[in-house]
Amino acid sequence: MYLNREEDSSKGSVSLSVFLVSLAVTVCAVWLVALCGVCGWCQRKLGKRNKPGVETADTPDSARGRGEKKAIKGNKPANSPKGHPPDADGHSSVTDLANSLTGDMVMLSPGSEDDDGEGPVSEKLGRIQFSIGYSFQNTTLTVKVLKGQDLPAKDFSGTSDPFVKIYLLPDKKHKLETKVKRKNLNPHWNETFLFEGFPYEKVRERTLYLQVLDYDRFSRNDPIGEVSIPLNKVELGQLKTFWKELKPCSDGSGRRGDLLVSLCYNPTANTITVNIIKARHLKAMDIGGTSDPYVKVWLMHKDKRVEKKKTPVIKRCLNPVFNESFPFDVPAHVLRETTIIITVMDKDRLSRNDVIGKIYLSWKSGPAEVKHWKDMLARPRTNVAQWHALKA
Repeated sequence: MYLNREEDSSKGSVSLSVFLVSLAVTVCAVWLVALCGVCGWCQRKLGKRNKPGVETADTPDSARGRGEKKAIKGNKPANSPKGHPPDADGHSSVTDLANSLTGDMVMLSPGSEDDDGEGPVSEKLGRIQFSIGYSFQNTTLTVKVLKGQDLPAKDFSGTSDPFVKIYLLPDKKHKLETKVKRKNLNPHWNETFLFEGFPYEKVRERTLYLQVLDYDRFSRNDPIGEVSIPLNKVELGQLKTFWKELKPCSDGSGRRGDLLVSLCYNPTANTITVNIIKARHLKAMDIGGTSDPYVKVWLMHKDKRVEKKKTPVIKRCLNPVFNESFPFDVPAHVLRETTIIITVMDKDRLSRNDVIGKIYLSWKSGPAEVKHWKDMLARPRTNVAQWHALKA
């Protein structure tokens, strides 16, 4: 009898223990499920919050781009079209990018985040100092080319090799030239040129024309800017010194069109993605008054070419839309020595392809290019778009 009671007591204790263990396991399972749910909710929230958008740094080419959603600034995300989620690398597809740039985004100019002007800001070409005087006794016109200041960089190394051509228009057959100043954006020439045996009456019929160029050993010299001054508007009895702002060359070489480019830097993947979006007002290179444009993109490390990519050719179009995306591997430690050269070409079936214009993007290029480069680095994983004026 006593033994039976003891067995019943033992069975009761075992049942209680099993019940307590089952209860503990159930509570732990419920707690884990709840914790997983909370983590998933947080992850979705953070994912939405960190979803990247498209930043722009220039003005649009349509009134619609200026008028819609002007409040979009900073890293606020842009809505992707239904059925087209963002790519896995953190930025929208090129098609979505083009749609956003034309419909949903406010393009900001390179010079100001609040500027609503149209297209790229006119590039500053620097200025030149020179002196003019006439000797009545010797019937000699004296022109002194003194120095240049704040000249734009024409080479992908971030500098220029400037020199000056001197003409007395309308005569273009006879010209004089200064020496080339290597790798100098503030050159000092200090050279004197004499036009001897020139009667004063003929001098007053002429126009002094100074053209500043960037010397290139292996190709055509690139024009930087020009200055012209009618000599009948100058008191030539004494040597007078002038500072004049350089203007784009009037032969058309200074205006080649604009290109809309987007840059996206991903520091995790060590990549820079170059989006060639569209061009406008390209220079006509063919006899029929049009061009067959395409774009070449070179990745440069110091002075060495690393990788080249190019878009398809758009036939007979001066305002082509490309929407082509090119990723390049760029480790963080070589960013300062990296330059991206973008060249718009005109395809020619029967002869050599013509260069319409170029852009040099790096931390040491021209002011607009440097701003775009810095905006790209300041907004990682974000497409930063900007209009650029093509250069010779």
